[in-house]
Amino acid sequence: MNYRHAFHAGNFADVFKHAVLARLIEYLKRKEGAFRVVDTHAGIGRYDLQASEATRTGEWQGGIARIAEARFKPEVEALLAPYRSAVDALNPNGGLRFYPGSPLVTRHLLRKQDRLSALELHPEDAETLRTVFAGDHQARVIELDGWLAMGAHLPPKEKRGLVLIDPPFEQPGEFERMAEALATAHRRWPGGIYAFWYPIKDLAAVNRYRESLAGLGIPKILDTWLTIRGSTDEAGLIGSGMAIINPPFTLEQELATLLPALCQCLAEDKGASSGTRWLAGEHG
Repeated sequence: MNYRHAFHAGNFADVFKHAVLARLIEYLKRKEGAFRVVDTHAGIGRYDLQASEATRTGEWQGGIARIAEARFKPEVEALLAPYRSAVDALNPNGGLRFYPGSPLVTRHLLRKQDRLSALELHPEDAETLRTVFAGDHQARVIELDGWLAMGAHLPPKEKRGLVLIDPPFEQPGEFERMAEALATAHRRWPGGIYAFWYPIKDLAAVNRYRESLAGLGIPKILDTWLTIRGSTDEAGLIGSGMAIINPPFTLEQELATLLPALCQCLAEDKGASSGTRWLAGEHG
């Protein structure tokens, strides 16, 4: 309950997470039928990069600020365009004052028939998010522990969609909880797309988590990651990953084009890396 994403909004991990999220949503839009995105740890939606929290850490300067100034090859820009458009929509006068959290990235990309369920446990943050979406019939904000959504809110009535799980990792056992939640959710809705974001700090813990996912018996799990520096003895985030269950067939190739460009732009030393690997599935 003490975690505030405002200190980290727009950092390199957000860039990675939201760029991948945008690709998943764009794939869902290929079919006319409606879909739902369930965001289990939604936050406040919109972050002021000039507020004290953001200026105190300055993390966004090494993330979205670099991307905003960069120009990539046309094939990379095409893949990045939906994400860029979500950021630009919050800054209509140009510049970079506000950054969209995952609920606003999602909402910006939805069509009129699609829906968003945004869950947030913290009462003040949930109320802030309600204000952001006031009068918006396509977005529903629910003050609830996001882990409960893995049972009670699945499957959605649309029977198509995506579940984004992005816990703050402020409590011990989050890796274990994610694996357990996936097992529960997949039993209820085996056809859904799930995207489990995770931090890369303790490499041994990350490897154990990946092994636990691979052992669940779920047919298709694609793991993807981006680090901005090599592993060191220093504490702190060196990268982040996303385990994607039932990934779109286009995603692996898209990320092979997109992630190396992002990695080069965001890297802090020569140890930076990015990639994908099948944890389970016919390509594993």
